[in-house]
Amino acid sequence: MIKLTKTANAWGTSTFKNDMKGEVEHLDARLLPLQAGLSQGSYVSERQFSAMILGISEQTGVIFARAGIFYTSIIAGCNCADDPSPVDEQTEYCEMQFEINKETAEATVKLLP
Repeated sequence: MIKLTKTANAWGTSTFKNDMKGEVEHLDARLLPLQAGLSQGSYVSERQFSAMILGISEQTGVIFARAGIFYTSIIAGCNCADDPSPVDEQTEYCEMQFEINKETAEATVKLLP
């Protein structure tokens, strides 16, 4: 379960987008559906990802935030000792929707088409 406490506490303030961006960027990448969002490579790399908050809205008790995620993937080779091809990194981008409970700060994330 993802908890975005700082983000939930910042709702309605001028720092909301920056707070959310920072908190999302510190999440463990395995908590996000990055692998499902790949379009270039075959595996999500271990490099840090970055987030951009694209839009926010609210319904009773829930904050909806759409975020663009920039990350890298790799095209895996055979990993043989004599394989001359280096690991090839590709830039990836996908959009996700975060649904954040305003009271508990618990969040769900889904990949957007």
